[in-house]
Amino acid sequence: MRDRYRAVGALIALASGWVTSCATPAWAQNYPVRPIRMVIGLPAGGSTDVMGRIVSAKLSERLGQQVVVDNRPGASGIIGIQLVVNSQPDGHTLIMAAGSWGTIGSLYKLPFDLQKDLAPIAFVGTSPYVLVVQPTLPVKTVADLIAHAKANPGKLTYAGSTPGSLQRLAGELLKRTAGIDMLYVPYKGTGAVMPDLLGGRLDAAFDNVLVLAPYIRKGQLRGLGVTSAKRSVVFPELPTLAETGVPGFHAVGWFGVFAAAKTPPSIVTRLNAEISALMKEPETRDRLLAQGAEPLPGSPDDLRKYLAREIEVWGKVIREAGIKGET
Repeated sequence: MRDRYRAVGALIALASGWVTSCATPAWAQNYPVRPIRMVIGLPAGGSTDVMGRIVSAKLSERLGQQVVVDNRPGASGIIGIQLVVNSQPDGHTLIMAAGSWGTIGSLYKLPFDLQKDLAPIAFVGTSPYVLVVQPTLPVKTVADLIAHAKANPGKLTYAGSTPGSLQRLAGELLKRTAGIDMLYVPYKGTGAVMPDLLGGRLDAAFDNVLVLAPYIRKGQLRGLGVTSAKRSVVFPELPTLAETGVPGFHAVGWFGVFAAAKTPPSIVTRLNAEISALMKEPETRDRLLAQGAEPLPGSPDDLRKYLAREIEVWGKVIREAGIKGET
């Protein structure tokens, strides 16, 4: 009798294992079975495009399948995101997320839910910004700038590009955190900002640390602090804003890989492991640092929580500032 129970138990265990294996489609077990598309929802040549191409090239080597970059710019990245949301959840269509994902839901009516219709795969890195002022302004620290702004309410100017750009929102966050009033001046990109900033017609600006570092080192602009929680690996001599007068200040660009919702967990796990591993390779790290980005590999849950935090923080700033999306 005991032997019969053992035999039945063995059959049940065998059947259970067979059902479990069948729960994962064969194509998922053999993933990837064809080339992978890495969608970039922004124009070629920008920081998100560069990050996407670096990760795609290395991921191709690790997976043994080509990872092809597919630029789908338009509508502040919404077109590219929609393409991935509507794709088959099989891990063969990915997207490189940008920091703007934390703002677009507060600026536009989206045809999808960023937190429900996409599966976080892996964190890639962050890109700190730096606060600079033109050299004739009588300030040398962030604390000096805050005091000067309070003594001259509404007179200091700072630059930004699109309504939801980090350049704009970092300034709004500084205004609200420090309790100061500065005048926002819209520009169409960093290229348009620099002549006025270097010519003394604009007082301050936030932008990528790599973009502004050459001007700071030449003395053409004065760097006051970086926007990350820790000092930048790219520019370690600059303090953080939190160190110099604005506790808790944090406003950085970031990059991460997502896929369509309902992508099998086995594929998410495989992709996360491969991307996290390539982020630790010296060559990849050096290439990211050369672009002003700092590698920050993390789990899908890390990326999910980070996106949720970004949406909450910037949504509050956008609402309080009364910022509207472009129509």
